[in-house]
Amino acid sequence: APGAMSGSGSEEPQPEAAEDRQLEAEKDWAAAKAFYDNLVTQKVRPPKPQNAITVAVSSRALFNLVEEQQIFEEHGLEKYVEYQQRNENVILKPGPAFYFVKALEHVNARLLELYPDDEERFDIVMMTNNHAQVGVRLINSINHYGLTIERFCMTGGESPIGYLTAYLTNLYLSADSDKVQEAIKAGIASATMFTANKDVAYSDTQLRVAFDGDAVIFSDESEQIFKEQGLDRFFEHEQLNENKPLAQGPLKGFLEDLGKLQKKFYAKNERLNCPIRTYLVTARSAASSGARVLKTLRSWGLEIDEALFLAGAPKGPILVKIRPHIFFDDQMFHIEGAQKLGTIAAHVPYGVAQKHHKST
Repeated sequence: APGAMSGSGSEEPQPEAAEDRQLEAEKDWAAAKAFYDNLVTQKVRPPKPQNAITVAVSSRALFNLVEEQQIFEEHGLEKYVEYQQRNENVILKPGPAFYFVKALEHVNARLLELYPDDEERFDIVMMTNNHAQVGVRLINSINHYGLTIERFCMTGGESPIGYLTAYLTNLYLSADSDKVQEAIKAGIASATMFTANKDVAYSDTQLRVAFDGDAVIFSDESEQIFKEQGLDRFFEHEQLNENKPLAQGPLKGFLEDLGKLQKKFYAKNERLNCPIRTYLVTARSAASSGARVLKTLRSWGLEIDEALFLAGAPKGPILVKIRPHIFFDDQMFHIEGAQKLGTIAAHVPYGVAQKHHKST
């Protein structure tokens, strides 16, 4: 803090009491609110992190920075920064998380119509280990597309995990699998984004999110049985434990967040016109191992709009019909299959499948 180094420098400041810190934070928010309220702007004030569903995206997830990343890897940081500054008025093309973010913003617009004073909505944060010198190009591109991203953390090569925790992040999307693994270990719902190999049209009126089940919404306990003891033992285990809810997986909290927002639309008689739709797309067979999954969701008080039990069939063709803005899966085999057919997929590096098939 300013002035903290004055004096002899030998005395360490006493730690403030938790309630004092909370009071300071509240004062800061009040000052920021007053500042925003006095601005003549059409932009909606960002919500407090404790009220928001915070989705943190990296610059390489939001925009296509493949060429720039190549410059960084081949010629080093200085050349990379120089290139970005020289091209700061050249608008970046959309990356894998771009249409997902656009869909989140559409949900926000609908929520603000129904609940103008409510802060329970998505807050998109740019969380990048990019250097601040690259910020102008990112800001120019965000403004060009009319995205509402007010909070930026540019960590200059440092890990963003501490900032993700400080922002109470509900979901972190990055193109860097190491950062994603670090976030998952820190207990933050997180996934590595992969660009689809084909361009498809996405709904601009409904956010569509598709989830795999085991090791994504649920824990990997059943997947462990399957990997270690085979399919027959897995079916037997699931039928024996049909009434015992599965433990939660890394993305359960995000499904819960989506469900919470859906209920806000239902409360205003907007069920048929809800701008959020959720899908469970699982390789499980309905008859042999589906009941436990559905009973687990029921025990959590969660609804899923559509459940597709594929009994081992490939997921890609089904995802083409759904056209989700994002599909979460823990296995690279399914990610690659989805990608080939034009689905934007996000790899969740969690559970036993990672030991059997490491992503590169």
